[in-house]
Amino acid sequence: MPGRLPAAIDRFNDARPWDHNAHYHRWLLARVPARVRRALDVGCGTGDLVRALADRAEEVVGVDADPRVVELARLAAGERPGVSFRVADAAADLPEGPFDVITCVAVLHHLPFAPTLERLRDRLAPGGTLLVLGVHEPSRFTDHLLGAAAVPANLAVAWARGRRPRPASMTARTAPAAMTLPEIAREAGRVLPGVRLRRHLFWRHSLVWRSER
Repeated sequence: MPGRLPAAIDRFNDARPWDHNAHYHRWLLARVPARVRRALDVGCGTGDLVRALADRAEEVVGVDADPRVVELARLAAGERPGVSFRVADAAADLPEGPFDVITCVAVLHHLPFAPTLERLRDRLAPGGTLLVLGVHEPSRFTDHLLGAAAVPANLAVAWARGRRPRPASMTARTAPAAMTLPEIAREAGRVLPGVRLRRHLFWRHSLVWRSER
């Protein structure tokens, strides 16, 4: 039975997929000011977070390297004023700033970490907010302990949501995380002095940083 359990969990999750990144959108939005002028979502996928940011911002730009998901995002947004999407490489082709808010969800582990953080930092307006949700390589006991706790929590959420098709936001290419939390903390602290790093359930962490006015 122990050998069959992982396969049974995989089958259960395949039948009830849900987006772990979107689960934290509300947490990210709680750290966005009530009203901002410009916002940027890097790695926007199908645009769920962009549309949520549009309730706070006069202008929101979503960028993603995958033309297919950018087209899906445009279709979902329709003609909503102030919302735009573009195909762009976050490592080399970000829109010009400044932006009052920049969000980046499950993207940095695909890219050169410190140089990408520097590009995001440089596009923030004075007093702007950078919000990153990322994944990391477990390396410490607390990582493995929280990961073990996430397994039954993940099953409970999947059970509550029921059977449903895999969300389009979960069909993009993925890559395993290569950096550990201590490595992320060290590099992020160098690029973003005073950055706040937090470990989350469901195999995620966040970085929150505000630029000086």
